[in-house]
Amino acid sequence: MASTSEIKKGVVIIQNGELWIVTEFQHVNPGKGAAFVRTRIKNAKTGKTLETTFKTSENIEMADLEYHTMSYLYHDATGYTFMDSKSYEQVTMSDEDVGDQAKYLREGLEVNISIHDNLAVALQVPRKMNFVIAETMPAVKGDTASGNVTKEAKTDNGFEVQVPLFINQGDTVVINTETGEYVERAK
Repeated sequence: MASTSEIKKGVVIIQNGELWIVTEFQHVNPGKGAAFVRTRIKNAKTGKTLETTFKTSENIEMADLEYHTMSYLYHDATGYTFMDSKSYEQVTMSDEDVGDQAKYLREGLEVNISIHDNLAVALQVPRKMNFVIAETMPAVKGDTASGNVTKEAKTDNGFEVQVPLFINQGDTVVINTETGEYVERAK
């Protein structure tokens, strides 16, 4: 058994005999009353999502998982395929299992995959990644008068992100994969 303080994104818990993957979480400490953890969990087999709260005094059952560092190979009709660089074992995850993290995948990227009973249940991409800006509008003089202003930009992977006005096409930026937000210009 584990405490609710160990809940974070990508953790796999066992609830009612089924595996659930934490997709979102928030530790809440209200002014009155006991603290709790608000979560959004996804069933590893059915893909069904639930919003659940856990009291901080509660114990949760964590799934017994193996963690493997694997390289992303390709995407086809069966899903996303990853390979263990040591054993050359390949694992395929469905589009639903990979979910929103698919936009960060590129060939050769090393990711952490959680495996339970020879079934890949969760994927974790690096927390911060570098991307090249493929398209963005040029900044116009005077745009910064109102303070912290951003503009839309499209990365080399094809997803859109809000970036500061000084970022130009061809610049490399750091993106936080947990929030999908711009962090800084890559050095």
